[in-house]
Amino acid sequence: MSETSKLEGAPLVVIEVDPGLIVTAWNRRAELVFGTDAAAAVGRPLDEVLPLAGASWRALTDGDGESPRVWPVRKGEATLAFEAWSQVGRDDDGRLRSVRLYGHDASARAADEARAALESTMLRAIKENLDIALWATDEHGVFLYQDGKAIVDAGITPHQFVGLNMLELYKDLGNNPLIERALQGEPARTQGAEAHGVVWDTYYIPMAGEPGEARLVGVTLNVTEARRAEIEMRQKLELIERQQEVIRELATPIIEVWDGVLTMPIVGLIDTARTAEIMESLLQAVTQTRARFAILDLTGVEVVDTGTASHLIRMIQAIRLLGTEGILTGIHPTIAQTIVALGVDLSHVAVYAKLRDALKHCIQAARKA
Repeated sequence: MSETSKLEGAPLVVIEVDPGLIVTAWNRRAELVFGTDAAAAVGRPLDEVLPLAGASWRALTDGDGESPRVWPVRKGEATLAFEAWSQVGRDDDGRLRSVRLYGHDASARAADEARAALESTMLRAIKENLDIALWATDEHGVFLYQDGKAIVDAGITPHQFVGLNMLELYKDLGNNPLIERALQGEPARTQGAEAHGVVWDTYYIPMAGEPGEARLVGVTLNVTEARRAEIEMRQKLELIERQQEVIRELATPIIEVWDGVLTMPIVGLIDTARTAEIMESLLQAVTQTRARFAILDLTGVEVVDTGTASHLIRMIQAIRLLGTEGILTGIHPTIAQTIVALGVDLSHVAVYAKLRDALKHCIQAARKA
């Protein structure tokens, strides 16, 4: 079989050039890979037939390539990764006679390697800069890998626990049943587990693999600061709620001014929500003290809307159902106009201009009883 026939039947791309890098041989595989016929390639400079991106074919003459090299060949708008071994031919005087390339299209592999390199770079950036720990165990829970900024900040050396069983190491946390299920293929998460003086949230990610390979991958986050901030926020909210309760009590105090007589001086703006709170407080006080009279002093209130006025009247009616007489005092002219506009019948409600007059009414009624 001739040399030319061998080249044509080769499973690899075979290209041969002379000392001036003019193509002298171009096999069938080269035609398929590069989409150029041998007739169009032979006799032309290799740089024209296979233009490179950021490289030069002149490097071919440096010597035999014991290791393959990836050449970035431009193919239209794309770049093809041509992996090739070079074989340099010389005459008896050592002068360059020819260079032959044996190669294949490695674009898919090069893309995979580039993607893997990027993922490796991203992973390194994440574990070195974020408060997380990354780890992996085999099917028995034995650590195979352990690293990350979070464990360093916790005073743990990277890979310090490799070879140790996490089910034994952290059994006191009480998460072993969950971890065992994760080892069997059930994704899981634990929150707020404290170990090494740090509060952790952990995601357990099952993996398929052979015995001895990684079967459980974990991402553990240091949430100590977040938990501390949550506790502080909860404490602040509780303090605010207590303060609001005190403010509500101060804003609508209920005072027992006489035996069986309660008075509630109301000051400031009254809306529907505050009226509901006032009604609840008053009904509770009437029930607890069994008061016969409840005086609502509106001296400190100048304006109410129609909805609030209706609530005040219903409040009087509600305490009447508990056996307590409701009395209104200190009604401002604008409030009186609102009540009239509503068409509310106050003929059965005692109304006085001053608190003193209402108190006198209560004392006299009590003496007659």
